[in-house]
Amino acid sequence: MEDSKGRVCVTGGTGFIGSWIIKRLLEDGYSVSTTVRSYPEHKKDVSFLTDLPGASRRLRILKADLSEPESFKEAIEGCIGVFHVASPLDFEEKEPEEIVTKRSIDGALGILKACLTSKTVKRVVYTSSASAVDYFGEEDEVKDESSWTDLDLLRTSKTFGWSYAVSKTLTEKAVLEFGQQNGLDVVTLIPTLVVGPFICPKLPGSVGSALYFLLGKKGGPFNFQQAPMVHVDDVARAHIFLFEHPNPKGRYNCSKCFATTETVAEIVSAKYPEFKIPAMDFLTGVKFQDLSSKKLIDAGFEYKYGLEEMLLGATECCKEKGYL
Repeated sequence: MEDSKGRVCVTGGTGFIGSWIIKRLLEDGYSVSTTVRSYPEHKKDVSFLTDLPGASRRLRILKADLSEPESFKEAIEGCIGVFHVASPLDFEEKEPEEIVTKRSIDGALGILKACLTSKTVKRVVYTSSASAVDYFGEEDEVKDESSWTDLDLLRTSKTFGWSYAVSKTLTEKAVLEFGQQNGLDVVTLIPTLVVGPFICPKLPGSVGSALYFLLGKKGGPFNFQQAPMVHVDDVARAHIFLFEHPNPKGRYNCSKCFATTETVAEIVSAKYPEFKIPAMDFLTGVKFQDLSSKKLIDAGFEYKYGLEEMLLGATECCKEKGYL
């Protein structure tokens, strides 16, 4: 018998958010099964997960791929909950949107079917994206969970990241519909730009974008004029909060603050004057609208981190791991 609060599954465990969820779950006393994609050409180093406190006794790492949904069955077997974090990420649009979207939906629904088959899974928490709530909006408009991104407008405008936004929107709709139709308890968490220190060795795209003024092209996939942001630890805690909540319903935005690139640069340069910030036009880049977290807060969730902690934690981690 496992000496824990029960076993849960985290898909995409080697990613930025997934690894933080695993860290938090282990600290909270859960046993965790996580999935990583198989790389035939080389063995993936997962020591950053196996070195986490509690991992030696309560973490199992299995291979699975969204292209083969049935490959998740072993990881889900015997679990009381599933955190579906894994997602195809193709900002460079190397594949047609239809292929990326089909892989995302088929993978998610395959995972949900395995949850039904298991007879043990009580709840699934799906990690969505702010791009499923808003990609267009009026200046200063704050969106809540009733808002869905306009897919026709996205497909017509082909704005930056449009195919990713389409896949996240349609996948979130599909998992919520599947849950309703099959009596499976499914809730979705919608993080905004996730910032903070990272456990994984690879620089997360969202951190690179937040620090674009320092990292440039080697950083994130985009720069922005303004964006809502949230600390990665708050995102991990929010996932577990929704899993443990007695009766969560539907979608939950997860966002702590709204900031401009200029404000972000001022905070970082004040703490790290040794980094010379190049002359920038802060009025270029993607302009995201704000998202309201009222529903999550009203449910009882409390954020722990502000903008400064997000940015300085991310910058320090970039220094330590050789990105700065």
